[in-house]
Amino acid sequence: MAPTSTPQTPFGRVLTAMVTPFTADGALDLDGAQRLAAHLVDAGNDGLIINGTTGESPTTSDAEKADLVRAVLEAVGDRAHVVAGVGTNDTHHSMELARAAERIGAHGLLVVTPYYNKPPQEGLYRHFTAVADTTGLPVMLYDIPGRSGVPINTETLVRLSEHPRIVANKDAKGDLGRASWAIARSGLAWYSGDDMLNLPLLSVGAVGFVSVVGHVVTPELRALVEAYTSGDVQKATEIHQQLLPVYTGMFRTQGVMTTKAALALQGLPGGPLRAPMVECAPEEIEQLKIDLAAGGVQL
Repeated sequence: MAPTSTPQTPFGRVLTAMVTPFTADGALDLDGAQRLAAHLVDAGNDGLIINGTTGESPTTSDAEKADLVRAVLEAVGDRAHVVAGVGTNDTHHSMELARAAERIGAHGLLVVTPYYNKPPQEGLYRHFTAVADTTGLPVMLYDIPGRSGVPINTETLVRLSEHPRIVANKDAKGDLGRASWAIARSGLAWYSGDDMLNLPLLSVGAVGFVSVVGHVVTPELRALVEAYTSGDVQKATEIHQQLLPVYTGMFRTQGVMTTKAALALQGLPGGPLRAPMVECAPEEIEQLKIDLAAGGVQL
């Protein structure tokens, strides 16, 4: 069984959106995925997002997605929430992926806003509810208008929160005002999907993080959220400020590129990227080393 959930923290507090390791020839590295998942959970993650954006999900087949979720469940499913990314811009396809994830044993679903086709709010509402209706698994919405082209408006989030299985939102909107209103009105468990805003979002009601930098600083993220929730805002602020170089460095380019570079520097599984993503250039890696060192990361 996965860790116990509460209505306030249905997926725990600290989750990492895990990269998908590939072998040198570009094939899925399931052994590497299991080793990386175990490393991340040992570091203090309550859960892992599999087949998300950082997992290069646009480049993996449905069969690969299923194999990856199955492998990670086998490695850490008894001690961490394994949340399967199933969102696409095709409602029917997302429903198929959701059913497959449930059959395999995933503990929850991450469903991103449909991208590229830019549906209206009613279309978003129908899309998310259709996916949530498909399984018995708890659903975390993923609101990232910078990638999808369409925000989930506060009124839509409130409507969606009435669904018994839509329990959380990963917020990468970058708008603390809108987040404040949506948290207050929807009652959804709110997870920061923008590492630079981890602490600010806690201050307006978020319960935790779905992080990219968690690949390298999970203990610090856990210390931050534990300090904040225990009332030690000064300590939480100090940790936030310590991590600023890491937040900045990991997003100088696409997060999956820098994450795989950082994992390689630490001797952890990651491997190459699939096109259209590319490896970081040598000068980008040198800058990443500087940024991580400034944030206290040992390489």
